Amino acid sequence: MKSHRTLRWSLLGMASLAGGCASHEAACPAFAANPASQIWHSKIDKADNDRLRKWRDVWVKALADARSAGFGAQIDAEGPLLDPDAAIPLKEPPAGIYSCRTVKLGAQSPGRLHYVSYPSFNCRISRENGTLRFAKLNGPQRPIGVLLPQTDKRMVLLGTLQLGDERNTLAYGRDEERDVAALLERIGDQRWRLVFPSPHFESLTDIMELVPKRTALR
Repeated sequence: MKSHRTLRWSLLGMASLAGGCASHEAACPAFAANPASQIWHSKIDKADNDRLRKWRDVWVKALADARSAGFGAQIDAEGPLLDPDAAIPLKEPPAGIYSCRTVKLGAQSPGRLHYVSYPSFNCRISRENGTLRFAKLNGPQRPIGVLLPQTDKRMVLLGTLQLGDERNTLAYGRDEERDVAALLERIGDQRWRLVFPSPHFESLTDIMELVPKRTALR
């Protein structure tokens, strides 16, 4: 852990802050008008904030890298999923189980793969005390976190990675390489994506598709 990292803000605390205003929005006009500054902007780690700020530039670079390696046809076949400008006005994803899959774009270093499309897996979006939570349910690396409002087209995912057979969730900020920062966008009537710019390992950008399998009552 780097010495300058003083943030010790647990996901529980993050959810409590978000849930308090979301449940009583009339008493929290600042949250309704400017959710980014009220909820996540003052809490996010500087490195993660930089990742989110540069998301589009990194994504364009990742696409160019993958195309130059001969994966143009695969990129085109994915349509809006891999188009940085395909987001449409956001509708909050409903609580429930989702069929998810990840595409990795670009290589951080020589010898890495420039394009990888992984098989689908299950993930879940749940609502607890007014706060949306995201969790990947299977696999050796499982991002888990909370979804917080940013703009009319995006939400921000802040969380951490569970590894292997772990069941406990590490607090955000305790390990830079385990922290997760992503953007949630809608790209279809019942289709969303999570954009992970400059992930800590392997690729330049990771894109995760989310399609509901079944929804739950909120």
